[in-house]
Amino acid sequence: MIVSMSNMLIVGGLGYLGAALGSFVGAQVWRLRARQLQEDAAQGERVNKAEVARLHGLIRPVLVDRSECLHCHHELMWYDLLPIVSWLTLGGRCRYCHKQIGATELLVEIGLAAVFIVSYLSWPFGTGTLFGVASLALWLIACVLMAVLFIYDAKWFLLPLSVNVSLILVAFIFAVLRFAAQGVDMSSILSIVAAVGFMAGLYYVFSLFGWVGLGDSILGVGLALLLGKWELAFLGLFIANLLGCMMLVPLALRGKLHRNAHIPFGPFLILGTVISLLWGGEIITIVFAWSDTLLNLLMV
Repeated sequence: MIVSMSNMLIVGGLGYLGAALGSFVGAQVWRLRARQLQEDAAQGERVNKAEVARLHGLIRPVLVDRSECLHCHHELMWYDLLPIVSWLTLGGRCRYCHKQIGATELLVEIGLAAVFIVSYLSWPFGTGTLFGVASLALWLIACVLMAVLFIYDAKWFLLPLSVNVSLILVAFIFAVLRFAAQGVDMSSILSIVAAVGFMAGLYYVFSLFGWVGLGDSILGVGLALLLGKWELAFLGLFIANLLGCMMLVPLALRGKLHRNAHIPFGPFLILGTVISLLWGGEIITIVFAWSDTLLNLLMV
């Protein structure tokens, strides 16, 4: 396949934008954590005092907020914040105190850059129309919000309500735009309602038994609105549970997963949604083709 120069420029630009926003996500996660600890302490909840002291400098007005090292609190310069490049050239350490930064920041920059590029190359609605471009832009905004939720839940087993609500708003606009471009009928309305029922309603029931947090159910609303169809929502749930089993079952068999262990399920739901939206149509087609072939063989 011949790739045009304009396509290469778009891919390169999206990759850089994704990495830059990944850097923003990595910083924003810590700012959210600092505010969460402040709110918990104000409500009389027990908090880790060492963590509060470490992150206290991040609680500043937006206009004067600057990135800083979480260890020595030195304000970072622009050349310390170059996506991917700064981490690699510094060997994953702070330029000023030489303590480890951690791999999360690098991984989210690479990961979001990859998601931006793959989303453009695999966009199911195409990019040749205004709807295709606008829907892709909204999807990339949603990916940034999902990245924040992914990391926060993986680190602290919590899905911040403010980010969840922001995702729902973006996903709602995404769904309205899709209805405006593709038309609205009763079947499409019922399909998106069923999608919300699958991804949000099911986890709301689970939350009543304490199996998952309520945040997973709220997250399901935004993810279902993005997927827009019950088939894709069902597939997304299946993929999420499959990925969860692939990760957790080996840990359980090795005795590294205790009965009362906290499991962040938000990251699996997000991964299932990304896979389902970008390639769900092809996956469903292949599965039905295989099932038809198998049925024909059994009937022979």
